[in-house]
Parts: sequence; structure tokens; C-alpha cells
Amino acid sequence: MCAAEALEQLARCKRPRVVVGDGALSQLGELCGELGASRALLVSDRGLVDAGHTQRAEESLSSAGIDVTIFTEVAPNPTESHVQACAQAASSSGAELLVAIGGGSAMDTAKGATFLLAGGGQMEDYWGRGKGRGDFLPLVLVSTTAGTGSETQSFALITRERDGRKMACGDERAVASIVILDPELTASTPSEVVATSGLDCLTHAVETAVTSCANPQSLRLSHLAFQLVCSSFSEALQTNAIGARRNMLMAASLAGLAIESSMLGAAHALANPLTARKGLNHGRAVSTMLPHVVRFNAQDPVAAAGYEELCRVAGIEGGAEGLASRIEAWLDEAGIPRSLGAAGIVDSDLGALAEAASQEWTGGFNPRPVDASSLQGILRSAL
Repeated sequence: MCAAEALEQLARCKRPRVVVGDGALSQLGELCGELGASRALLVSDRGLVDAGHTQRAEESLSSAGIDVTIFTEVAPNPTESHVQACAQAASSSGAELLVAIGGGSAMDTAKGATFLLAGGGQMEDYWGRGKGRGDFLPLVLVSTTAGTGSETQSFALITRERDGRKMACGDERAVASIVILDPELTASTPSEVVATSGLDCLTHAVETAVTSCANPQSLRLSHLAFQLVCSSFSEALQTNAIGARRNMLMAASLAGLAIESSMLGAAHALANPLTARKGLNHGRAVSTMLPHVVRFNAQDPVAAAGYEELCRVAGIEGGAEGLASRIEAWLDEAGIPRSLGAAGIVDSDLGALAEAASQEWTGGFNPRPVDASSLQGILRSAL
């Protein structure tokens, strides 16, 4: 039932237009042709080239009469330099459209490039919301991982090179024109990526359900995304079942839509320094911190009620503690260590990590106020 509701919810979305379907990549050229562009920059990564997905995307575009230039210099946690290189490639090729196929890194790289192509300058100029300038090129995003939800967000998350800070650069003009969710593309996704991206999606659904600016519309999206994760994450992790993979792709996109208005919370604030300073994969970092953030936030009655309602729609008993325990069970199932100590982090690291986390923008939307001291306490509970 929740899968049908998710399809209906995504079908109602006007910007971006979301196309869901097995084999939907074959529609890429036709859909891009409707945007009126004759030259496209196709942004991808070498793994997808090896899997053959990039070539299939190129063939679909070419069959629609669209000249294609391929840019594959995409890296995890894209930096300002990656975005600059992408924008330069688009400019040099005369691209009238950017198409990104991949996970959050490819999509953020392409999305960031639209800021620079429209307004010039540096990515840091656009750190925040609504700072875009000029006319943005159309953007089409094809998601191959069920995690970040970047495909349905106006934000590009770009790493500042001098200190590793994650810059969230958002503007409504950066929202994709079209999003394609083709579960067949996830069949080649490595199991560890299925795990960490799925846990990232889970964290988005849980955090958006209790932030200080959550609203009835974002809550519907959060709850639906969480229901899909509960019904499909384990199956997607263990098998290539197309239905489960489709559900996880939809969950990620729904949670991404929720983030647009509800933002995120302390789990993301804590995770970003763990990624930048300690090299933890983002999905691992946020999901490791999530049960500890849930227990911390549950001491606030409003947040506790939000977790209770999230558990109710998904059939989880025990309120916030039941939710935290369920998250830990998913970590175990995915083979993700529960503790920060397993990643080599020690008590003497916590002060600097907490101070950095206190500077992260997402902490400001956490339902229970946080500062460096309280964030250090949460980190210590995860050691």
C-alpha cells in the first residue's frame, strides 16, 4: 500500500518531474528532448562507465538528436575544484543542458556547476539558501543509489577544500527539471553502497520527522519514506529484488523532498566532521550517530511525540527507545559497526569533533537545542 501511495505522491510532483519505472533510463533522450536542448553535458563517474550505465545514457541522448559531451571526473564528497571542472566542461562544450547519472556526488557536482554557469564566482559565494544568480541551465538527474535524495533537492552539498566544511548551496532555480528513478540501475550497486546509502535515506526520514521546522506536508513525506525503508531495506540489502530497490529509490526521493522544507538535525551536524576529519563514509557516520541522537532528542516531549508517531505509522513498538533499537538492528544487519571506537576514534578526538559539529548548519534545526558540550556528550555515548 505504501509503495502505491509513494508512486502517487511522486507523480503529483511538478518540479522536479519524477519518472519512476523499470528500464526508465531508456526514456532519457525523449525526456531531455522535451526540454528543447540540442547539446548536453553528461556527468557521471568511472564506476558507472564500467557498469555500462553511462554509455546507455549517452546512447539514449544521441538517439534523440542531442550532442553529448561526457564528464566523468566525479569523486565522493565533491569539492569546489570538482565543480569548477564540471562547469568548465559544460561551458567549453556549449552545453544547454546538464544530465547527471549516479549517486549524490555526481548529482551535487552537476547541480553545483549550474550555480557557477549562471552566476560565476566560487561555490562559497552560494553557501546558504537563495543566493543563486542568473538563469540556470536545465538539469536532469538519474539516481543510481537510494540514499542522498539529492535528486529532489535544491541543495548541492560541496566540500570546501581548505577545511573540509560541507557547504550546502541551495536555490529553487537549482531544482532539477526531471528526475529518473530506474531500479534496474541499482542492480550493479555494490552491497556496501546499498547499505550505507540506505542508512543515509533512513536517517533523512527519521531526522526530517522531528526537526523544529517540520510541517504537515514534510511529515507526510517523512513518514511515507520511513514506511518504505521499514518494508524494503532488508530485502534490498540481501537481494536484487526489483520491488525493494524501487521502493528504496522512492524513499530516498521522498525524504529529499521532505528535507527541502524540514531540513535536518544533529545526526548530520555530527556526521559532517566525522567524514571531513576522520574519513568516515557519510552514510555510516550519520547512521552510527542516529540512535544516540534519537535518545538525546527524546528527552524533549515534543520530539518524543514525533518519534512515537513515526513508529506508529511503521508498526514499531517502544517509542523512541524502540526506534533507536531498531536503527541499531539495521546497523548490525548492514555490517556497520555501532561504535565510533571501531573507526579508531578516541576520547581525545571528541572535543574538536564536537566544536566542529556545533558550527554545522543542520544543528540549528534539531528539535532539542545543541551546543558543543551537548554534542560532545552524544559523541561520547557512541564511543
